[in-house]
Amino acid sequence: MTIRSLDLLDLPSLYRHRGEAVSLDTTRALTRGNPLGAMGMLSYMNPQRHVYSAVSVEDGVTLLGGVGHNNGDTHARLLYLAPAASLEQPALPDLIENLGAQAASWGAFHLLAELDEDSRAFMPLRRAGFSVYAGQRMWDASSLAGSSTGTQWPRATSINLQAIQNLHHQIVPPLLQPIEPAPRRAAGFICSGGGPCYAQTSTGLNGIVVYPLIHPDATDVAGKLSGLINCLPNRGGRPIYVCVRTYQAWLEHVLEELGARQGPQQAIMVKHMARLVKDEQAVRARQPAGVSVQPSRMSHYEENKKSP
Repeated sequence: MTIRSLDLLDLPSLYRHRGEAVSLDTTRALTRGNPLGAMGMLSYMNPQRHVYSAVSVEDGVTLLGGVGHNNGDTHARLLYLAPAASLEQPALPDLIENLGAQAASWGAFHLLAELDEDSRAFMPLRRAGFSVYAGQRMWDASSLAGSSTGTQWPRATSINLQAIQNLHHQIVPPLLQPIEPAPRRAAGFICSGGGPCYAQTSTGLNGIVVYPLIHPDATDVAGKLSGLINCLPNRGGRPIYVCVRTYQAWLEHVLEELGARQGPQQAIMVKHMARLVKDEQAVRARQPAGVSVQPSRMSHYEENKKSP
């Protein structure tokens, strides 16, 4: 079996399998399209970006996979596996290990994959060491754009960062916080009236994905979500999707009442490649002045017992 990084000679193979790829990064797929499309191919060949693709060839069967990482993140994301009809091949775990090793060299400790619960890649990923940590659903909220609302979502500034991080720790379960850490900078939108709310966005040529964090005690949530969709700048007619994770499932009822269209239920799967352990250092114990340490009677007993 041969596993190697993608090179120019593999472009025909990528093009041939472009319709057979299983996308494992939903946001990237919704905002940038097919991971093996023209734009995706260019990103894999750019050495300045943390995007890597590997090819496995065994007994005439070719497997392809890609992984991406944002500089400074402790997790990386599987981008795709292809072709879908060959994911039961025994070479798949080794291909994923190769992708994980590349992600680890970038500083990632966890490997994430997002996929439909009925995806053909679900069981192969389980066998490759992935576990389901949460679920999510993408809601098409494009129809909400243009609706009248008075709720405003100004851009977050550095003064809002502490409040944003507090909201994140209140809503995101502790189990997920290592792979879904609190924002390190105030990027996104806030809405403080009627309860704390925050939203991040990911944009691309094909669409916009919104990640809201809304406190359960917030009021007029429907108005807030409508206002959020309408405050997005430079939409340009692109579709807008709202990502709802299972720990905020109550937002789905609000989106449904607003007329948003639900997507399939998805699983967020995680493979732990390493566990961060802080370095331990030996420290000399300091004895308080005027205090002496006497051996215990048990130590005297053991010493006498050992004497001939």
